[in-house]
Parts: sequence; structure tokens; C-alpha cells
Amino acid sequence: MGQMREVTSESTVRVDLAAAFRLAVRFDLHEGVCNHFSAMLNGKRFLLNRYGLHWSEVSASNLAAIDAEGKCEEEIEKTAFWIHSRIHLAHPRAACVLHTHMPYATALTLLEGGRLEMVEQNALRFHDDIAYDETYNGLVVDPGEGDRLARVLGTKRVLFLANHGVIVVGPTVAEAFDALYYLERACRLQVLARSTGGKLRQVRPEVVRDTYRMILADTPKYAGAHFSALKRILDREEPGYSR
Repeated sequence: MGQMREVTSESTVRVDLAAAFRLAVRFDLHEGVCNHFSAMLNGKRFLLNRYGLHWSEVSASNLAAIDAEGKCEEEIEKTAFWIHSRIHLAHPRAACVLHTHMPYATALTLLEGGRLEMVEQNALRFHDDIAYDETYNGLVVDPGEGDRLARVLGTKRVLFLANHGVIVVGPTVAEAFDALYYLERACRLQVLARSTGGKLRQVRPEVVRDTYRMILADTPKYAGAHFSALKRILDREEPGYSR
């Protein structure tokens, strides 16, 4: 019975992670065959996208399973391993780790002192929950740089990588993807508002804190409902993702 629960658990994680890849394509969160999503399995293995697959090709069955030492039967991207393995090891709470170069969030990482400002309701989801890495050291190709990024992330859900992109973590695929989705929408609205040349309307600090707490309390339920709804769209239009 215990073995059956483990198999079922891995199957569920595979389907959810594959769904996240397909949905990222729909929302323009992907880039070429770059970027990577991962999710922990029972024990010390985690799932990662294979090297060279477009995200519209990712399915539950073609995700690679890899351990903390990098043992894997499939080819994976070196930077993906060092980023994801070190964050998973350092932060057990980060059962799912999503890394993208999604355009509007990445645009903020290109600005000196770029920050997501707490001036819009979706942005308030991330109040005091974003870490900012101010140093771009090139490709992450060794454990030292992976460990450094894990340290900068700390207890936050989101890491803005200077001149690079973002990392979002969560206890489930659903919660991590929900955060990634709303992060990009919040960044997009900030970029659009700034482009008008007008002054951003500020939100009172106490309202920022109270709204964040209310959203956070409802996050597991809301993220689950949101992700389930998105998967129903895939079930109708791209059922191959779950195979």
C-alpha cells in the first residue's frame, strides 16, 4: 500500500508539473528551450524538464527524474541542475521551483534598483516576500553559485535575479505556478503604468500589510482552484500533457 501511494504521488506531481510547462507557453512565460521548472518527489529526487524540449512538448512521461548528485538517465541543462538542486536542498519548503525569463518581471531585473512596487492589488500578494539578487555572475554552472542564489532567496517565495530573470518557489506546483502567474501580471501593470510617465498612486502601508495577510491566508485554496481550472482547459485542448 505504501508503494502504491508513492507511485500515485509521483504520477500526480508529473501531471501537475507538465501542466505548468504547457500553461507557461500559453501565458508567454517561456523562452526558447531555455528556463526550467522542477518539483520534488518522495526522497531526494526531483523532476526537471529534459534538455532541448520546447515547453509545448513537455508531458508527464518525458520529465526527467534526477537526484541531488545529478544522476539522471536523460540529458538535462547544466544550469538547471545547479539552480534547482541547490535550492531544493537548502529549502525543503520549496517543493516546486520555477525559473523563467518572463518579459515583464525580467524587465524589472534590468533596472538599477528595480523593484516590484506595492501599488497594485496583485503586487500586494508579494509584500515583503521578494528577495533581490544584485549581482549577475553569468551562467550558473557550479554548486557555489547555486548555493549563493539559495542563500539570497532565504525565506522568500520570489527571487529577482539581476540582469537575468526570476525564481519562484512554493510547497506545491499549484501554489508556485499561481505565484508565477500573478507576479508577471503585477510586473506588467507596473511597466505599463511607468510607461505613461505619470506618478504611481501609493497604497497606505497598513492596507498593504492587511491585504497581503488576507491573500496569503487564502492562497492554498485559491491556487488549487485556479490551477485546477487551468488544467481543465488543458484537458479539453491539450490532453497529451498528462500522458
